[in-house]
Amino acid sequence: MNSTQVYVLFKEWYHICELPGTNDAACTRYILQLHQSGLLKGDDMTDRFFRNLTKIAVEHSIQSESPQQVQSVSFHTIDSYAKLVSSILKCLPVEQGSTKIFLLSKILTVTVRFILKDEEEKKASFNPRPYFRLFINWLLDLGSLDPAIDGANIQILTAFANAFHALQPLKVPAFSFAWLELVSHRSFMPKLLIGNSQKGWPFIQRLLVDLLQFLEPFLRNAELGVPVRFLYKGTLRVLLVLLHDFPEFLCDYHFTFCDVIPPSCIQMRNIILSAFPRNMRLPDPSTPNLKIDLLPEIRDAPRILSDVDAALRAKQMKADVDEYLKTGQPGSSFLTELKQKLLLPPSEVASAGTRYNVPLINSLVLYVGMQAIQQLQTRTPHAQSTGNNSSLTVFLVSAALDIFQTLIQDLDTEGRYLFLNAAANQLRYPNNHTHYFSFVLLYLYAEANQEIIQEQITRVLFERLIVNRPHPWGLLITFIELIKNPRYNFWNQSFIRCAPEIEKLFESVARSCGGLKPVEDSMVSGWVSESTH
Repeated sequence: MNSTQVYVLFKEWYHICELPGTNDAACTRYILQLHQSGLLKGDDMTDRFFRNLTKIAVEHSIQSESPQQVQSVSFHTIDSYAKLVSSILKCLPVEQGSTKIFLLSKILTVTVRFILKDEEEKKASFNPRPYFRLFINWLLDLGSLDPAIDGANIQILTAFANAFHALQPLKVPAFSFAWLELVSHRSFMPKLLIGNSQKGWPFIQRLLVDLLQFLEPFLRNAELGVPVRFLYKGTLRVLLVLLHDFPEFLCDYHFTFCDVIPPSCIQMRNIILSAFPRNMRLPDPSTPNLKIDLLPEIRDAPRILSDVDAALRAKQMKADVDEYLKTGQPGSSFLTELKQKLLLPPSEVASAGTRYNVPLINSLVLYVGMQAIQQLQTRTPHAQSTGNNSSLTVFLVSAALDIFQTLIQDLDTEGRYLFLNAAANQLRYPNNHTHYFSFVLLYLYAEANQEIIQEQITRVLFERLIVNRPHPWGLLITFIELIKNPRYNFWNQSFIRCAPEIEKLFESVARSCGGLKPVEDSMVSGWVSESTH
């Protein structure tokens, strides 16, 4: 079927749509005619038919847009084409439910290919508006299909999720703003996140990673021109909506998101790390004599849907880590070779903006911490529930701490900062990861044999507190413990006293966290302080 024949068919449909009043009978007759002509089989002819329809609708829409009046663009043809697709999918017989999904996927694939080709050919003059209008129409129309009839809502939404993934900002930068609007639209994102036994969660996670990967080089290099700044603000808004409406989603995928957010993006990361399950009430971190060991939630492991050890497996390091955690041989070659293994190949350094493999560091730190917690619970099953100080000294002889000590001592300033960030990313709502990594950071601070280590630990905690709220609960708990417990001698460190304005800044943040008054009792846990005293 050539483009002229398609044009004639589309013109006929356009006139049906223009008729006053509802004209369901005429619509049904028209779609039946397409069906009988073999245009909806899902073969090459179907491809050509919908590609020509897309071309006619988009070209007419763009031709109607005058350079003087951008708002004058006519979307009549786009709306008619969108209605045709929706009507076809609604009019197919119920028993052809799988055919509907197949046909929708086919139409979306044709649309994606058309957009990719259009952007490649037009470059700077590419116009995203007709495509945005088309997708919005489809999301609104197809989202209203009766699930009782189709049982296919999740399949429809995931078909759109796959199309949006193919059109991600890295592939079609000129479509970025329209893309973000579509991905976060009320007819798409919330519908994929609600119900369906969380089957839609991985799709939204993948789309958010697409967005963050596109932003990463701009944010890392602080190259926020006007367009990128708009996209960044839009991203923050989406994350805040998720924090408010779907906090569990951010909780469960925090590791994946932190992997693609550059260390300099403190507020964005704080939003993700501040999420906590809706059925939990967070104790006020500034409560006097708060003992977090005694909180019932502090014994529970957080649910993590991310693949934590993927980077370790990719670098064939997981077996070595497991072996060392099991045997913990002093002077093991695993420890002496660790720093070298965390470095990127020289060819990748420029594009990554760092000499280190950051996902590998993140993977190593969380995986080692999770194994340590498991070992601790196996050896002393009642330790965390009783808050018994002596039983928890098992932490101090664990192989995991040897790994963390090696990292903090052997890495240079850049590597140490990335390692400490990976640990601080686990300071979230009350759970046993927050508890363990709070212990690790305070222990490393107390045991440090160089002031630069204490200064970097302070920096990693402090820079997350001087940005606007929200602040993760575990971060506040750890910082308050550090500044209030006299055993850490925090206020006498030379880096606090190096300049009056620095000292004032520390005091101001300390006041906002719950005062400067030292307390003899440790809040995070008695065993941290007693072991370092």
